Amino acid sequence: MDAIDVIRAKRDGGTLTPGQIDWAIDAYTRGAIAEEQMSALAMAILLNGMTRLEVARWTEAMIRSGERMDWSALDRPTTDKHSTGGVGDKITLPLAPVVAACGAAVPQLSGRGLGHTGGTLDKLESIPGWRASLSNAEMLDVLRSAGAVVCAAGSGLAPADRKLYALRDVTGTVESIPLIASSIMSKKIAEGTGALVLDVKVGSGAFMKTAGNARELAETMVAIGADHGLRTVALLTAMDRPLGNAVGNAVEVAESVEVLAGGGPSDVVELTLTLAREMLASAGLPDRDPAEALKDGSAMDVWRRMITAQGGDPDAPLPSARETHTVTAPASGVLSRLDAYGVGVAAWRLGAGRARKEEPVSSGAGIICHAKPGETVTKGQPLLTLHADDETRLPRALESLEGAYEIGGTPSLHPLVIDRIS
Repeated sequence: MDAIDVIRAKRDGGTLTPGQIDWAIDAYTRGAIAEEQMSALAMAILLNGMTRLEVARWTEAMIRSGERMDWSALDRPTTDKHSTGGVGDKITLPLAPVVAACGAAVPQLSGRGLGHTGGTLDKLESIPGWRASLSNAEMLDVLRSAGAVVCAAGSGLAPADRKLYALRDVTGTVESIPLIASSIMSKKIAEGTGALVLDVKVGSGAFMKTAGNARELAETMVAIGADHGLRTVALLTAMDRPLGNAVGNAVEVAESVEVLAGGGPSDVVELTLTLAREMLASAGLPDRDPAEALKDGSAMDVWRRMITAQGGDPDAPLPSARETHTVTAPASGVLSRLDAYGVGVAAWRLGAGRARKEEPVSSGAGIICHAKPGETVTKGQPLLTLHADDETRLPRALESLEGAYEIGGTPSLHPLVIDRIS
């Protein structure tokens, strides 16, 4: 085949054949298609879209570019969750232990933060000694001993996606829903889980700003799952305000441990339990009550085993930042808005996030939100506490918070769970 013919077919609004898709993904992975040619094809897909059959085949071709993991040696069903990312989204940390404590195995391959959205691996790496990189054999050992594992994807998992993801990032094609959906689902299907629950975020702090776009992405991913025999459900959830009170790395770990201990912010607990029930139902365990796993301490037991099995010390003190700065309420009244994007950018500028994948992050940097939208505050009351290792980061972080909160008026917020798609 010829790359130009494939590009022209999609450029002119045509439907790519299975053979064209298979060849294009394989040739690009091998280096037989030049970067500028795949850039042109990605742009044509962004502009003209893909049919359901095209997306399914594109996903399958990316899966076939690498290995496919197998958890059949486990004596329990497997289920996993994927979030499209947001601000304060630490749900994986309490969720995986809760679901494991209820009888399912959770093989969770997670990523790192980029820009204003945090990364699960960055959060967990604030725990002294914890390792993100595990071999397949080590993952299986942790699943057997703890019931859940959270780690980085190996280089052998959907290498075509890794290469294409980097290309999309620098060619203005990140927003293509077929390419987003196939990127996420190729890794999750190759991961070998038996069921998948998707948490598709909606709002200013999310990649998808509107419910319409989020629903389209969710429906596309659920269809991919169905076409590949993977039980898949999606929830649309709110990301117009930060999730929980903590935004950062170590501060989010601390908040997650509070949830596992039976406390924590009500929205984090609610979403954890909602997703846990979906995961357990999809794994064939609908009668298990995840709330009991928080009450009786069994989820905390799984957490401790999981962290220890990956080299971490669950009892070690978490890193803390050297500098703090408190933003106080300028007036009394109802906090009507606390914008997730503004808070996320502030945390990023404090050092909790990165602009490029190779940059380090500060484990102690982040923000504590002392009030949530809908709550009444008094003038001078602390609203936000900023944490940073470098005080020179504070002014730019404060700039990003200008206009990010409002006092007075009636809050206009998405419900925490907006919709369910199956």
